[in-house]
Amino acid sequence: MLLSTTDAVAGKEIVETIGLVKGNSVQSRNIGRDMVAGLRHIVGGEMKEYAEMLVRSREIATGAMEEEAKKLGADAVVGVRFSTSSVMEGTSEVLAYGTAVKLKK
Repeated sequence: MLLSTTDAVAGKEIVETIGLVKGNSVQSRNIGRDMVAGLRHIVGGEMKEYAEMLVRSREIATGAMEEEAKKLGADAVVGVRFSTSSVMEGTSEVLAYGTAVKLKK
C-alpha cells in the first residue's frame, strides 16, 4: 500500500477515487512513564517516554487506515494527514486519514 502526503503518487495515474479512510489510536499515560516524565519536566530534556508512546500510536492509526483502504480495494492512500487530540485527562488520540485511490496498472 502506497501512502502519500501529497494528492498524487509520482509516476502513477489515479484512475479511481474510492473515498475517505481513517484509523485512530487512543493511548493513556501510565504511572511509570508519568514519574520519569515528571522528573524530566523538572530538570529539562526530551520526554522520550511520551514521544515513544505517540510514535507507537501513529503506527497503530496508520495501520488501521491502511487496513480500511485494503478492504475497499485501494492501491494507495493520498493526502495522508495526522491529527492529535486529548480525549480526557491523561489520554490522547492520534487520527490518521486520507483518500483511498486505485492506480493505473
